[in-house]
Amino acid sequence: MRFTMKNKQKKPVVLLPADVKQLGGHLFHAVGQKYILAVADAAEATPLLIPAVADALDLNALLDMADGILLTGSVSNVHPSHFNQDVLDPSLPLDPARDALTLNLIRTAIQKAVPILAICRGFQELNVAFGGSLHQAVHAVAGLHDHREAKVDDIAVQYASVHKVHLTAGGKLANITQSNEMFVNSLHGQGIHRLGTGLTIEATAPDGLVEAISVDTAQTFALGVQWHPEWQVMQNPQYLAIFSAFGAACRLRMRRHEPPD
Repeated sequence: MRFTMKNKQKKPVVLLPADVKQLGGHLFHAVGQKYILAVADAAEATPLLIPAVADALDLNALLDMADGILLTGSVSNVHPSHFNQDVLDPSLPLDPARDALTLNLIRTAIQKAVPILAICRGFQELNVAFGGSLHQAVHAVAGLHDHREAKVDDIAVQYASVHKVHLTAGGKLANITQSNEMFVNSLHGQGIHRLGTGLTIEATAPDGLVEAISVDTAQTFALGVQWHPEWQVMQNPQYLAIFSAFGAACRLRMRRHEPPD
């Protein structure tokens, strides 16, 4: 029997904004494979990489075709000019092209009720997009711990769970995971300082640092986490629950926008 699209279940499309990387003398737009596979396997969606060329993109057209957005982690930091600070450590990587894309993308996506899952840098972008600010060096703030990754070559050691987070009782993340705490692989130098307007704290680290947030006014799934639930997601029931809830929201948007038969 000839295979047709009617025989194949349609999957929602999830946009993944790219980082800008220099390889040799050329710039490339890239997304880590672990994020791509987490969208495909855990959210059961089709990943679509979006280049960080904000001026060349029609955000409204992109979001009209999208069923969700995954804002990934990255080695680069959000440029502190977006929260009215100067760069404290010029040696740390920045990605102004990604900033130019994601901050506007987030605001427009919320208006258009496009589901968002934001991870690590994406979590920080979500906070900044709503007017929040970041600690540029969490480890240098009195009373806060050093949340940076272990300086080892073994990726499994870098991404190992390092501390618990307390989930807000009755919050969205607590409901998704059916738990009041998680043991997470949170590894980062920047972190939330001032919470953005219209955001709710969903989880905190033992030192009080905000580790998860949601958007109050969102008409759909809009969650950010500081840790890395994409890492070995299929082996971690709580991480999988986050991606499953995100995927379900994406499928709901897809069905609502499907043309009638």
